[in-house]
Amino acid sequence: MKKIIFLYFFLSQIAAAQQKQMSLKDAILGKYSYLQPQGIPELEWRDSENFTYVEDGNLSEENVKTGAKQQILSIQELKDISRNKIYSFTNYKWLNKNELLLNGLRSFAKYKLENKELTIISYEPGFDNMDFCEGNNTVAFTKDDNLYVQNNSQGLVRVTNDGGNGIVNGSYVHRREFGISKGTFWSGNGNYLAFYRKDESMVRDYPLVDYMAREAELKSVKYPMAGMASHHVQLGIYNLKTQETIFLKTGEPSDHYLTNITWSPDENSIYLMELNRDQNHMKLNQYSVVTGELVQTILEEEKDTYVEPLTPIQFSENDPNVFYYLSRKDGWMHLYKYSLKSKEIKQISKGDWEITELLGFDPKEKYAFVEATIDSPVERNLYRITLSDGNFTKLNSEGGVHKGQLSPGGDYLIDQWSSKNVPLEMDLISGAGKKRRDLSNAENPLNNYQLGENTLFSIKANDGETDLFCRMIKPVDFNPSKKYPVIVYVYGGPHSQMVMNNWLNNARWWQYYMASKGFISFTMDNRGTCNRGEKFENIIHRQLGNYESQDQMSGIDYLKSLPFVDETRIGVHGWSYGGFMALNLFLKNPGVFKVAVAGGPVVDWSLYEIMYGERYMDTPETNEEGYSNANMLNFVPNLEGKLMLIHGVQDETVVMQNSMKFLRECVTKKKQVDFFAYPVHPHNVRGVDRVHLMEKVSNYFRENL
Repeated sequence: MKKIIFLYFFLSQIAAAQQKQMSLKDAILGKYSYLQPQGIPELEWRDSENFTYVEDGNLSEENVKTGAKQQILSIQELKDISRNKIYSFTNYKWLNKNELLLNGLRSFAKYKLENKELTIISYEPGFDNMDFCEGNNTVAFTKDDNLYVQNNSQGLVRVTNDGGNGIVNGSYVHRREFGISKGTFWSGNGNYLAFYRKDESMVRDYPLVDYMAREAELKSVKYPMAGMASHHVQLGIYNLKTQETIFLKTGEPSDHYLTNITWSPDENSIYLMELNRDQNHMKLNQYSVVTGELVQTILEEEKDTYVEPLTPIQFSENDPNVFYYLSRKDGWMHLYKYSLKSKEIKQISKGDWEITELLGFDPKEKYAFVEATIDSPVERNLYRITLSDGNFTKLNSEGGVHKGQLSPGGDYLIDQWSSKNVPLEMDLISGAGKKRRDLSNAENPLNNYQLGENTLFSIKANDGETDLFCRMIKPVDFNPSKKYPVIVYVYGGPHSQMVMNNWLNNARWWQYYMASKGFISFTMDNRGTCNRGEKFENIIHRQLGNYESQDQMSGIDYLKSLPFVDETRIGVHGWSYGGFMALNLFLKNPGVFKVAVAGGPVVDWSLYEIMYGERYMDTPETNEEGYSNANMLNFVPNLEGKLMLIHGVQDETVVMQNSMKFLRECVTKKKQVDFFAYPVHPHNVRGVDRVHLMEKVSNYFRENL
């Protein structure tokens, strides 16, 4: 018996020795490169029954019914035909069953498989914001704040001439809020190009200094702060045939928001959601493409807090007088149907859950396919919703976070998903929910690593009703009879969800690294974060940091109740909104947190940009109390323990003025604080320099907690 016990102990020691501890490099760089789960690359639907993917650099195809596979185009053949202008299948797209859209060296290309015909549409070097129109083989792009179009028949055409000195054409506006990611919008057949024109000449220049030049150089940006002058935006319509531009007559005031652009199927109208600067009243307006005049207001939404349109309307493929759209008008993100003829709005989906993605419809528009939170707020599952009655059918069988790609015919979906113990799986399922087969099961790249135990659970908020989801990672070789320090990693702001049932419960691998150094890692999604409905998210309106901190302190109370937590050694770390939260928790609860590291923190919300800041806080003039309570400068006298601030020198999102004001207040109040700046880096520190950043953060906790 003693020999058996000794052998078991000996083998267990060998097994433990064979497992690696996660290094900082693994935690920071490996997650997105050499330790990333591998699926099927560049997988796209070709038609209703075939999908394609890249294998060994070549384009291959699989039939969903038979499983038969074949190579349909080699990369060498493509290089030869294009004379090396097209060198990979990265981000390719099927325009139809026989025609591919490819990205090349300063070019787009259309390739027809039937006759091996390749059409290359080149664009000038040094241009930005490339936007290719499939309908007319024309590419739009910008240079020096002016807009251009180019095709093989007309050549290069300059659309605008007034760019510069505060005028920006063809780029994103409103600091990428409201779902905006670009500044050009082609009509369906390519007869027109809609584009944003931004006039920010009334916004003061904000100084950013480049210290890497021989002599430091001033590189000013436009940064409209809450309550101050905002830029003015227009929507231009360029006619490719006449080469003339008109601007929509969107009226006054000029600083309201123009978002979610949609062309009508007949190209005669353009639809946009217009939001007042207070962001509590949205109108969906229809404009004439010919005159720029307002045709009609289709619908309106108004809230006491804010309205935040994020997705454009989507016209029916079967009836040009019908469109679908997502809205939180009943408090949850649901699907609606609108008829331009009858002016009738029909709510299709209902319930205390949210649609997080509309994947599409079947050709007859009997069903909509969505990703949603019906089963759990920490999951994303795939559902088919019947448009006539709103009934839904769950399509995937395993829980987790699922992302679907719907086939053109709506008969199949490719389901890419993960869960706590599933790194990455890709399945082919039918549109009715019957699982067809596994396409790919990724190996766990962390199999040889020794990781701390990771659990997902919920606690109650201080209202006794609201569930708050948490993630805890225990130290490697955890001993329940010992007491351990805790690092709370926090974000806590809108549009965030840190705790989910995807691989490793959505943990940051840095938390595993710190677990290998003997720390408990804890993260919670407080009220104010997303995908829990309007009441859960909007409770923070006009009082940022209040309810979020209450919830985080409920988490601290929970931690203190655990026998293995050393309540004298609790630290907190966050970046951006999380930096604000780290300061908020540290300064408003003196003595609770021993150490804090705040990266890129918002210190004073009156120093933050208009679009985001005024949505959640209104203006400093109309919400003096809210801004005061959220201003960390007012709480510097409470500073106890060790605090480090970190900021990117070129930060255009949370300007360094926040940290500078905080440091000055610490000097004035005779409070010691640590600070580190990252030259050349904007709001976050990326690439190999991030290892340096997280080593600094890690050492700060190891030395002081």
